[in-house]
Amino acid sequence: MVLVSALRIEGFVIVSADGRLANARNVMPDDLKIEGDKRFFTAALDRADLVVHGRHSQEEQPNAPKRHRLILTTKVATTAPDPDNPKALLWNPAGCPFETASREAGVTSGMVAVIGGPGVFGMFMDRYDTFWLSVASKVRLPDGEPCFPGVPARTPQQVLAAHGLHAGAPQLIDPENEVSVTPWRRAG
Repeated sequence: MVLVSALRIEGFVIVSADGRLANARNVMPDDLKIEGDKRFFTAALDRADLVVHGRHSQEEQPNAPKRHRLILTTKVATTAPDPDNPKALLWNPAGCPFETASREAGVTSGMVAVIGGPGVFGMFMDRYDTFWLSVASKVRLPDGEPCFPGVPARTPQQVLAAHGLHAGAPQLIDPENEVSVTPWRRAG
């Protein structure tokens, strides 16, 4: 059995000022594809041992094909190889626990990067060691896809705090576009 402490779980998302990660068509708009955040995100994924995401969430970095990943789906009973990516494993969380799926993906320790979407983020809410919340304060997507379950009734920050995460100091990662990233960490 894998020790939970051997895996450090970190979440990553960029959201609009109103807590949305995609437009009404569930597509990340160009307004959220901001260079400072892309650099931050790429550097973080380059440190990841495993990437976890849903079928709509993807990364568009040069090193993406080199990364081990779990892709959440209901199309398999437990886990199955991804026919399109030899480094990816399709995973149905209803069929097997995360530790089993990560072990089958070849990862038993190190950093796990959870990159979305909302349902995937929600599954790990009580397990994040750190959640990196980037906010594009100039962008609004009032009819867009909320970043977490519970948004927009609550802000992303309120959702993270409700799950025991505490905000660290924000870092301005793209001054021109007024994008900052805040680490939300679990205490002790």
